[in-house]
Amino acid sequence: MRALILLAAISLASCGFQLRGAAPLPFNTLYVPGAGGGIALDLKRNIQAGTDAKVVDEAKQADAVLQFTREERQKVILSLTATGRVREFQLRYIVAFRVVDNKGNDYVPQSTIELTRDITFNDADVLAKESEEQLLYRDMQNDMVQQIMRRLAAAKRPTSS
Repeated sequence: MRALILLAAISLASCGFQLRGAAPLPFNTLYVPGAGGGIALDLKRNIQAGTDAKVVDEAKQADAVLQFTREERQKVILSLTATGRVREFQLRYIVAFRVVDNKGNDYVPQSTIELTRDITFNDADVLAKESEEQLLYRDMQNDMVQQIMRRLAAAKRPTSS
């Protein structure tokens, strides 16, 4: 048994596994608009916890500025029953953004991310389905933050014109 544990520990160590650590970003400070909540708050928390960059309170203090150009939630009917009642919805969460330096050059050019989830609907479970819808939107927001974080980590420093 000990030999098996030792073998597993050696193989894990030899494969190059290591914790992710802080993601390097091409800027030291970032301004994220939106003091209220939602995606901006989650993004600020993720940047502060998972990167070396610092989130600042004013755009003038920042090396880079994140600009949200669109944030939209949609609910679209996917299918109906034979009696014309809704059977399925598709939830959509769309965020468009860009990241620029203080001269207007792009770290991340205009980008749009769209996430979708399908949800069944039943008239007998309206309250439960509303709660499920809110949970799905929250899950999509978390996924959106992670996708934006990956795009920030892949950003390149803009070349001066």
